[in-house]
Amino acid sequence: MSRITIRPSWPIIRPSLAALTVVAGVLLALVVPAGSASAAAYRFWGYYQLSGTSWQFAPNGPDQTKPADGSVEGWRFAVAAESDTRTPRVTPTFDAVCGDTATDPAKKRVAVVIDYGRPADQEDGSTPPAPIAKCASVPTAASGSEVLAAVATVRADKGLVCALDGRPATGCGTPVKDVSAAASAPDTPVTLAPKASRGSATSKDAADDGSSPALKYAGIGVVVLALLGLGLVAARRRRGLSAGAADSAGTQSAGADTPSADSAR
Repeated sequence: MSRITIRPSWPIIRPSLAALTVVAGVLLALVVPAGSASAAAYRFWGYYQLSGTSWQFAPNGPDQTKPADGSVEGWRFAVAAESDTRTPRVTPTFDAVCGDTATDPAKKRVAVVIDYGRPADQEDGSTPPAPIAKCASVPTAASGSEVLAAVATVRADKGLVCALDGRPATGCGTPVKDVSAAASAPDTPVTLAPKASRGSATSKDAADDGSSPALKYAGIGVVVLALLGLGLVAARRRRGLSAGAADSAGTQSAGADTPSADSAR
């Protein structure tokens, strides 16, 4: 019995390396936004989490992350390529940032480090503020975005953090075609300012204003008492002037009613 072999009638296609390269190029052109392929780096805020004594790039965005109580979050503004890592230049412990913040069973405490970067990271070359660290006391279910909003003024666009505390004033993840030597230079570690000069870290409003509500109300009370005192003084002066005018009028009237010596004679 003979064996019958059936061969396919269509040709077997073996793609060449050149053809695969062309296809890959077309797919990249469809996926990568226009203009970004020529960018050497980007100017953006990076999101990090402290693991032990080293920063790790956050695997998810802040809106998809729920930091645990006692954790340390980090934000760094820098010029960096996608393969580069520009972490915050300070690595404080949780206790150093949140040790003075009272605990609350309904809330969690998360330390947040904000590093505004170097002059070379700024588009205009200006000197940014020194890195800061604040303690966010937020509900236990708060996301990384809500933790950040508790300690900084956030400008975001479609889930991407564009600016913190007004830096930068415009733009969001701006491409940088030519990276300067200063921007490419390694970071120099910095230290946080003493806690006394950083102000309260548990409330963004209190830290921004620099004064407590008790002091505000005390100042208002002093102003009100001063105004009342001025009002009483003015009222007493008016009464005094009215009484003096009345006495003067009475004296003149008495003088007019009394006959003079000449008329009596």
